[in-house]
Amino acid sequence: MKTFVPKEDDVEKKWWLVNAEGRVLGRLATQVATLLRGKSKPQFAEHCDTGDFVIVVNAEKIRLTGRKAEEKIYYSHSGYPGGLKSEKLQDLLRDKPEEVIRRAVWGMIPKNKLGRRVFKKLKIYRGPDHPHQAQNPREYQF
Repeated sequence: MKTFVPKEDDVEKKWWLVNAEGRVLGRLATQVATLLRGKSKPQFAEHCDTGDFVIVVNAEKIRLTGRKAEEKIYYSHSGYPGGLKSEKLQDLLRDKPEEVIRRAVWGMIPKNKLGRRVFKKLKIYRGPDHPHQAQNPREYQF
């Protein structure tokens, strides 16, 4: 018996609509990362993109537990001396709530060529509207 090896052309890609309203950030990010990778599909393979497209709406209504909003800090460095920048989660959530979800999901995806290609299938929007009606996304039930 031969081992089944999926090809990316054979995998059917679906579009999922995830409503982030009232959802805890980390738990939402794990579900979204699983959908993007396709790990819940029977034809999952580590070496190819078997995942689906994910649309996240209502990013501004995400929920955080504990005191993360005040205490969690995101760091970035330009590579130059003195180029360390920091931003609190509270400020980022106020200004760019899409970026909070994007960073949480990126932390759960492999950092390689495949991971970058998978990550491009994530679409995040601040409010309830999105421009992907033509793809007929199905609502994802948690």
